[in-house]
Amino acid sequence: MTLQKQVLFWLGALVAVILLVWLLRGMLLPFVAGMALAYFLDPVADRLERVGLGRLLSTLLIVGVFLLTFVLVVILVGPLLTSQLTAFIERLPALMMSLQQLFTDQNREWLAPILGDRLPDIQKSLSELATQGALWLVASLRGLWSGGAALVSVVSLVVVTPIVAFYLLYDWGRMIRAIDSWLPVKYRDTIRELANEMDQAIAGFVRGQAGVCLSLALYYAVALIAVGLNFGLLIGSMAGVLSFIPYVGSLTGLLTATGVAIVQFWPDWHLILVVVAVFAVGQILEGYILAPKLVGRSVGLHPVWLMFALFAFGYLFGFVGLLLAVPLAAAIGVLTRFALRRYLASPFYTGLSRTVDASDGTDA
Repeated sequence: MTLQKQVLFWLGALVAVILLVWLLRGMLLPFVAGMALAYFLDPVADRLERVGLGRLLSTLLIVGVFLLTFVLVVILVGPLLTSQLTAFIERLPALMMSLQQLFTDQNREWLAPILGDRLPDIQKSLSELATQGALWLVASLRGLWSGGAALVSVVSLVVVTPIVAFYLLYDWGRMIRAIDSWLPVKYRDTIRELANEMDQAIAGFVRGQAGVCLSLALYYAVALIAVGLNFGLLIGSMAGVLSFIPYVGSLTGLLTATGVAIVQFWPDWHLILVVVAVFAVGQILEGYILAPKLVGRSVGLHPVWLMFALFAFGYLFGFVGLLLAVPLAAAIGVLTRFALRRYLASPFYTGLSRTVDASDGTDA
């Protein structure tokens, strides 16, 4: 097969896979989640096998412990988060209006010299904007929370995902060996090297970032509850989970918590500054302790590229796209670096008749 035919074949296969994922995106969530769960729990199963447990027993033990932990978290934390989310949705318009009034009240002497006669018009515009924005956000959250499709997705996720994860985790080694045996013999070493680099990037980032998110969610929730902030558990958990996207979690949590703190604690600036300090300390913990220790700096995922991948794949494929975004971004990054190395070593770049090793500049 010529190079041109190979390129056309793999491009056609890629287009077919993308089209298939797009068509089936509504029912793929539990299967993709189960595959992701099996992938990240496979090292634990391998360690248990080395200890002496069989693969079946190791798989049953891992899935059982995971389900037990998940059920306990849902029972202990779920009702609190649900009640706070419901209350937050109901009180959001009032919070927005209170916040708007604090900054545009005509009695605020510090605004009058700056805005002058324009203050009433600005107040009216901000009031309308805050009202419309709050109503839109409340309607969106209610639709997401009570939608029938969302409920079906959650049920299928809870029921189907553990089953898929169990079977994939049990057969993981055999699947990898089978796929490895299908690789073209001529390019087998190169493909294995690329696959290993992708595995290190995906596992290093996602496992490490998951630890960072859990640590930050626990810290923010406990700290905000200790301060006495309304909806502290909800805001702290949200900030921790959204920290998976660089800078988005901390910024979202900071803005939300500061707005709630201003409405709740005004005019006591001390408690408002304490809330801001909670997120400043969280950023220090994330940037200088958690991220270097748990994630490291060699995963090859730039924050801007990661954010673009999450938004792009989420827009195209919904929640399934969010699950696929990180591994696909890591894979694309690895393939791009590989292609760049080949280009730098090619005669097209060097202008030489012989290829040059891109790492040290010597003749290959």
